[in-house]
Amino acid sequence: MDVIGVIDSPASNGHRFILVGIEYFTKWAETASYKHVTKKVVSNFLRNNIICRFGVPETLITDIAKNLNNDMVDRLCEQFKVRHRNSAIYMPQMNGAVETANKNLKKIIRKMTETYRDWHEKLPYALMAYRTTISTSTEATSYSLMYGMETVLPAEVEIPSLRILMEAQIEDAEWIRERYEQLSQIDEKRLNPVCHGQCYQQRMTRVYNKKVKPCMRVSSSYRINDRRASMSVENVQMLLCGNDLIRNLHELKNKSREPFNVPESSTIEEIDLSNI
Repeated sequence: MDVIGVIDSPASNGHRFILVGIEYFTKWAETASYKHVTKKVVSNFLRNNIICRFGVPETLITDIAKNLNNDMVDRLCEQFKVRHRNSAIYMPQMNGAVETANKNLKKIIRKMTETYRDWHEKLPYALMAYRTTISTSTEATSYSLMYGMETVLPAEVEIPSLRILMEAQIEDAEWIRERYEQLSQIDEKRLNPVCHGQCYQQRMTRVYNKKVKPCMRVSSSYRINDRRASMSVENVQMLLCGNDLIRNLHELKNKSREPFNVPESSTIEEIDLSNI
């Protein structure tokens, strides 16, 4: 769960924030706009839009914002036995699903708004577009993973699709039978997104690891006097990675009043910084 805002252009009703909650597996999103996101607003949103509609979640993940971490939310989580966890700054991917949803929702709203003050009226349509779009990580729509079938889009009503034409010709008994078959196969349909999601995470991990370079350990004993601050460092072990090592050392040398020797070679594993 996360908050979008402050939005520079408030809506005509004065709303400047969007509270977003997303389910980790299906990527199903729930949103609501508010003037201010207080702890009471967050507690009501969690109770009315999440718990009362979809049941009690096992875990709630938020950042460390005060409006998402307060006594009212803690009491609600304690009442329904929900584990409340925070995403750390050094591990932002823990809350990455809702951050991605925020980015996509903002893109959709930006394309749908006609005037800068009507974005709150386009929010339900943007939410529908997000739910009916195939996700890259699951190769399925959030709506199909939640309900076991695809929704009827407004375009299919304006220009009847093959599915609409076929359903209009079948009898009610046959439609009920087909719907029952869809519901009975929903667990099997959800296995494919699970496997695809795991492969997608492994693929993203490999791509990320290619950009990571081995770290070199730097042993130093020096004193740095900066114009803005003065600090003394003795026997400090610094870890600088890859080509950033020499660049950061030269930047440090330029900012320091007391110069020190920085070797030009970037292939050494240990560098001694000595005062002149």
